[in-house]
Amino acid sequence: MWTPVAELLGPRAVALDLPGHGAQSPLRTPTSLADFAADVERRLPDGPIHLVGFSLGALVAQHIASRAPERVATLTCVSSVCRRTPDERAAVLARLASARTDFGATVERSLERWYSGSGVGAATVAETRRVLEANDVESFGHAYEIFATGDQQVSAALGAITAPTLAITGELDPGSTPDMTRRLAEAIPAARTRTVAGVRHMLPVEAPSTLVDELEALIGGRPTSPHPQASRRSTP
Repeated sequence: MWTPVAELLGPRAVALDLPGHGAQSPLRTPTSLADFAADVERRLPDGPIHLVGFSLGALVAQHIASRAPERVATLTCVSSVCRRTPDERAAVLARLASARTDFGATVERSLERWYSGSGVGAATVAETRRVLEANDVESFGHAYEIFATGDQQVSAALGAITAPTLAITGELDPGSTPDMTRRLAEAIPAARTRTVAGVRHMLPVEAPSTLVDELEALIGGRPTSPHPQASRRSTP
């Protein structure tokens, strides 16, 4: 997922597997967002870093930034959920239940939600399908439970984030919606939002150049070009 962005950023980019993902051991028991964040924090490079998280990873990044501000120079939350409404919470819990009972259907619905109508090619969709289908279903369920409940677990700590923050999502993301991105920016001091037109959930795959431009601007402390769907919130 991070390959297109990492190729543009070069060797300074370090992509870490979340617990239960990639080369990390499968999850065999229920866990918490705090445990996820502690695991990732132990594996972060030394020194203040420019921390970027996507989807579930964005919740992990928020937890790290709120609890260990000295480790985070800037924070970027890509396609992040935030403070789900009761209806939004019910919908994601229904998807969690389905993932545990009919994983094949979950794969198909995920591909539909992430890529339907996007400009992503068939090869990328096929590779995403391959990765999804290779999941350890039990481990996937434990990780998805963190995604389904993590916004509640980190909500109260968002105001403690001191790093300059970018909250960015796709205009057409059906789960991590532009409205959630606005909620995130309202909760985090000195946060800025960006909504990328025509993009769904997999923003690092669909619009890597746009994401890297925004990262470079944040890291360099530069304002970005005016954008009709961008908004800015300053520290009071």
